[in-house]
Amino acid sequence: MKIKSILVSQPQPADLSKTPYGDMAKKFGVTFTFEKFIKLEDVTASELRKEHIKLPEYTGIILTSRNAIDHFFRVAKEMRYAVPETLKYFCINESTALYLQRYVQYRKRKIFFGNQTLNDLIEIMKKHKDENYLYCCSDISSDTTIDLLSAAKLNYTKAVMRT
Repeated sequence: MKIKSILVSQPQPADLSKTPYGDMAKKFGVTFTFEKFIKLEDVTASELRKEHIKLPEYTGIILTSRNAIDHFFRVAKEMRYAVPETLKYFCINESTALYLQRYVQYRKRKIFFGNQTLNDLIEIMKKHKDENYLYCCSDISSDTTIDLLSAAKLNYTKAVMRT
């Protein structure tokens, strides 16, 4: 049985010949069909309010991706929440922390980041046990993150920003 067609669950690249899919199509004589299966929708401010999440209650924000940053500030703008300068940001890595410059002045804020892993970030967060954290994530986030935050006995709330 020879494979003639392969279904790929992502959007089609602009130029197929410059991707590994193009090389495989030439080498093995297969065709690739690209279909985007997952459609993510942004959570609105009213949906976040239904979850009883009030942004002024939180003193620290856990951000694990650039998307989380974009969605946090989008929801804050929708809620007409002026993000205070005293808010602390806990980012998974330095590049995510540097991405915050799009929204806040980097040098005037309290921004902490780990070295690519959540365990590194939790070690930093343990030094700030008094903070009330908001964990911005999507509804398909991994349970290991929640388990690690719970094991560290941190006061956090999971806020689904994208479904």
